Amino acid sequence: MNDSFNGANLFTELERLQRQMSTLFDGLPSSLRTGRFDAFPQINVGSTDDTLEIVAFAPGLDPAKLEVSVEKGLLVIAGERVTRDGTLPEGTREYAHERFSGAFRRAIELPQHADPDKVQARYVDGCLLISVGKRETSKPRAITVQ
Repeated sequence: MNDSFNGANLFTELERLQRQMSTLFDGLPSSLRTGRFDAFPQINVGSTDDTLEIVAFAPGLDPAKLEVSVEKGLLVIAGERVTRDGTLPEGTREYAHERFSGAFRRAIELPQHADPDKVQARYVDGCLLISVGKRETSKPRAITVQ
């Protein structure tokens, strides 16, 4: 194969590559919003000097049915989102369904400096707020120079 392309050959090769890529992705949804590529619940993770802060976006859940646990260095959030019958009129053919329903289990790996004995969780406005304390040895501290 010749390593140099003239203009016509380059566009022919690009079209061939585009066709191959199109066939590779056949059957996949055309939009990421319609696919199940992400986990539920979606999370944001941040850190302060003293804690690791996790926000799990879980609207419409009964907080009493949420389970939060720490297992072998993993923070696990589990529960179930129940579907409400009758959301669409009877006889309606559904062609898009973006709201997740069913059982879920989400595991988040905790860093080594997280203290599994210092975990607090609360549910506010559809968000599960989890605060994980850091071990004292990992907190920033000033060292006096002598």
